[in-house]
Amino acid sequence: MRTYLVRTFGCQMNRHDSERIAGLLEERGLRRAQEPEEADVIVFNTCCVRESADERLYGQVASLKSLKTGGRPDIIVAVGGCIGQRDGAELLHRMPHVDVVFGTHNISELPALLDAAEAGRRTARVLEAGEGFASDLPTVLEHPWRAWVSITVGCDNNCSYCIVPSVRGPERSRPFEDVLAEVAALGNRGVAEVTLLGQNVNSYGRDRYGAPRFAELLRAVGETGIPRVRFTTSHPKDLSGATIAAMAEVPSVMPYLHLPVQAGSNRVLAAMNRGYTRDDYLALADTIRSAVPGLALSTDVIVGFPSETEEDFAQTIDVFERVRFDHAFTFIYSPREGTSAASLEDATPRAAIQDRFDRLTTLVRELAYESNAREVGEERTLLIEGPSKRDPAFLAGRTPANRLVHVPVPAGTDAQVLAGTFLEARILSAHPWFLSGEVVQGV
Repeated sequence: MRTYLVRTFGCQMNRHDSERIAGLLEERGLRRAQEPEEADVIVFNTCCVRESADERLYGQVASLKSLKTGGRPDIIVAVGGCIGQRDGAELLHRMPHVDVVFGTHNISELPALLDAAEAGRRTARVLEAGEGFASDLPTVLEHPWRAWVSITVGCDNNCSYCIVPSVRGPERSRPFEDVLAEVAALGNRGVAEVTLLGQNVNSYGRDRYGAPRFAELLRAVGETGIPRVRFTTSHPKDLSGATIAAMAEVPSVMPYLHLPVQAGSNRVLAAMNRGYTRDDYLALADTIRSAVPGLALSTDVIVGFPSETEEDFAQTIDVFERVRFDHAFTFIYSPREGTSAASLEDATPRAAIQDRFDRLTTLVRELAYESNAREVGEERTLLIEGPSKRDPAFLAGRTPANRLVHVPVPAGTDAQVLAGTFLEARILSAHPWFLSGEVVQGV
């Protein structure tokens, strides 16, 4: 039997797209391989948000040269996702070991493109954003108890540093009823947690219905019976009071919010075209924390945006110290060709930017530990993900606030079998990136 391997870079949207790619390949009769050496078809589902993603792709494709020239010339290598959408046929010239290139809008064509490759034709096909959605494609869930559900594709925000609108297209919302039908079907399959996906979920429905309907959607999804509901990503300028109320009032909507701040300086926020000020963000953080008990708030932040000064950076540090984020994803600015920020000049030494980044990550670690330490002594319901990657004698599970907890595998049980079940745990100790505890009882 022929085999496949999908390598995924980037965001949750890409991970969900990879589930669809796997579904198409398995429908074609292929089975999943564990290593490139075992695969007949290797698909790279790519991200182009940062330069490092390009470098990783080129490095991993180059590593396949020895396979294709060392007795496996029939291996098919495909590149899809955002780099495929952005570069198209140019990738066939840059990477001679690539046989197929496809974009973010034509995943469904992958089987036909593989047929062409098997016939000896290297092919690149990239489409512009269309009217349909890929949600009706066959899907192999990464985990049978957890699912991504796309509610929008594309983005209309045009942040000056971001390439996503170019590679994902303008924002388009799925029909309300289609989202609910998919969530209900997933519940019938035993899925315990769904994550609603969009580049900006808060504006869901604006293009289709004339006004955002995300709060209404959250309430309706909560009525389907799915035990846990999450969503990502939220844009601060569009997070409404109605959505905050839905988070507070719908029991299945988890008390966790990822709300990218990106910078703490008003001057930098304006240059980024973010559409809010630092005071707007601080007020929003206070509102959501007051409304949703036990909320964990995470964020994204970019260090070294062109012309950022030490005073600008100090404003970012100030926001972190005021909000006291539970977790944060930190990035050094990476210029992306095709964005308006790519042409901005910046004379800041790289060493100075790295120093700022290091100072911020130190603070992020301190805040994460502070946040986790407050959990010690509490009991939390965990959705078990399976054996811990750190030690298979322990289970890894997530609290409602998305904190990772390690607990010993209960005697006489199988860690794999427990994946997707709920256990009650008491938190015993805290670390910056995870908690340790003990199982109290099954739920």
